Amino acid sequence: MLYKKQTRKLFIRTFGHIEKRIRFVISALVMSLGLMGASFFFFDAFWIFIPILFIASYILTFFSVLEDIEKIEWTMLFLMPVLFTITCYLFYFLFPVRWLTRVPFLISYGVSMYAIFLTSNIFNVGVGKSLQLYRAAFSVNYFYQTLILFLLLIVIFSFKQMFIINGLLIFITTLPLSMQLLWSVKPKTTLDRHILTYSLLISAILMELGIALSFVPVKSTILGLFLTACYYSLTGLFHNYLDQKLFSQTIREYLFVIGFVSLIFLLSIQW
Repeated sequence: MLYKKQTRKLFIRTFGHIEKRIRFVISALVMSLGLMGASFFFFDAFWIFIPILFIASYILTFFSVLEDIEKIEWTMLFLMPVLFTITCYLFYFLFPVRWLTRVPFLISYGVSMYAIFLTSNIFNVGVGKSLQLYRAAFSVNYFYQTLILFLLLIVIFSFKQMFIINGLLIFITTLPLSMQLLWSVKPKTTLDRHILTYSLLISAILMELGIALSFVPVKSTILGLFLTACYYSLTGLFHNYLDQKLFSQTIREYLFVIGFVSLIFLLSIQW
């Protein structure tokens, strides 16, 4: 603990005079260059680059946010930049390896990392929920959560593993995402027990659906879309409940999303 405080003080003295938005740009550029470098190697080297990208994204998130990070914030504020980086690295190898796809992909990644750094900073500052800034940050965080899950689900189902492995991977993927989302409803330095309970419930439901759908002959993109819609609706219901805004109209809207995507899923089954 003492070492962490001393390290943070050193970072603040060294980089604290740099404007935050400039730090966001620097971090996004460095991570984009790092991802570009990793993309030149075959996927067989993923066991080398995933730890490197994990550590680099964590350190650069610390460099970006820097001030007033306490307790559970050391996990929740860093989770999205780290997961987004690892997800983009894994998903990149599903693209054709050429500059025509690499350049737009890296530009999108860099812009997205800037937005995620900005969102983490807003949660760290603790802006009042009545302000539009917080609402915008929550919406951006929610969007990238669903994007991360959708891309990871495509990767998981593309490996064509056994149903039990699919279920475990989905559970491991969904749990930290749902915890971070529900925590961001009322960001603070501790994690309430009921948030953990709700996150476990959401993850268990997605895991069971993933296991069941592993036997259905449908494309991985459709499977990913359906499970992402389920995640979106479940977390939407829970975060509105935590926010005391779970009205009948809200429930109908999320049920409509599930119903519409379910119809697409049924029509896409290749018996």
